Amino acid sequence: MSTVTVTEFIEAPADDVWALLVDLPARTAWLRTVGGVEPLTTGPFGPGTAWREIRTRPDGGDQAEEFVVLEAEPPHRLLLSSPGIGVDYRITWTLRTVRRRGRGCTAVTVEHQAVPTAPYGRVLALLFGGLAARAVEGAIRWDLADLATAATRADGVAAA
Repeated sequence: MSTVTVTEFIEAPADDVWALLVDLPARTAWLRTVGGVEPLTTGPFGPGTAWREIRTRPDGGDQAEEFVVLEAEPPHRLLLSSPGIGVDYRITWTLRTVRRRGRGCTAVTVEHQAVPTAPYGRVLALLFGGLAARAVEGAIRWDLADLATAATRADGVAAA
């Protein structure tokens, strides 16, 4: 199993950060790598909610990723699952209110775990684990930077 963890401090209340995270239609407005979001379920956001995102890869191509909410504890914790080929991904978003530089802000930690589900998944992890971890870390940092920009804007939407 491979795990990548990144934390970003966002100068906004946890409730505002959470609202951005769970507003699926708005994700294309603030996430620079998301070109489209397709809901796969209906109803309120919570366990069982599923959607597909079209993300732009670093090479410029597009990739579809599906996510399912396993746990949602507003505004503190969100656990997502995303199936892959030979590996399943678990993405945990944790939001904590903290004081930083004398002001309140939200510490957002994203933990991305890759769990091999097939023998070839384990082999690929051994061969490309470090490279994949660096790519995942970069993608998480971009998403957190976009989230911080959107959360600190008055209208809640990052500039294009």
